[in-house]
Amino acid sequence: MDLRKIKKLIDLLEASNLSEIEIKEGEETVRLARTTSRPVEIAYAPQPMQPVQHAPQPQQAPRPMPMQGPTEAATGGSAKAGGDLPDGHIVRAPMVGTFYASPAPDKPAFVTVGQSVKAGETLAIIEAMKMFNPIEADVSGTVLKVLVESGQPIEFDQPLFVIG
Repeated sequence: MDLRKIKKLIDLLEASNLSEIEIKEGEETVRLARTTSRPVEIAYAPQPMQPVQHAPQPQQAPRPMPMQGPTEAATGGSAKAGGDLPDGHIVRAPMVGTFYASPAPDKPAFVTVGQSVKAGETLAIIEAMKMFNPIEADVSGTVLKVLVESGQPIEFDQPLFVIG
């Protein structure tokens, strides 16, 4: 604990009609008490760390997260239910955030279904904590499916695109 903090505590004790103050910060404890022989007594001793023991938790199977299906406008075709993904490379979300298919609301989408893309080409952006992060294709090919809508919140590792 900082010596300046201890001096402020001493001043506080002297200015008040308290007889004792005890402050704990993490592992450290400071106790100030008035005595008849001295105006203030300082007792300072770090507290030993107590091991934290956790009770074992029963193992549970992870629950699958529900995903909303894309609309026809987002996919360029009919939206199939849930987990029906075409064969191909799946581009997944590297972070939690908001998915945007275009650089601005009045601009066209970065990619559309049927468009050829090269590795490193921007497919979309994800806004996370007011930062816009480009999502790039990690393989070259054709965009087979766009799995989310622009403006939709997304989760980490959520499938975004299928490239064949």
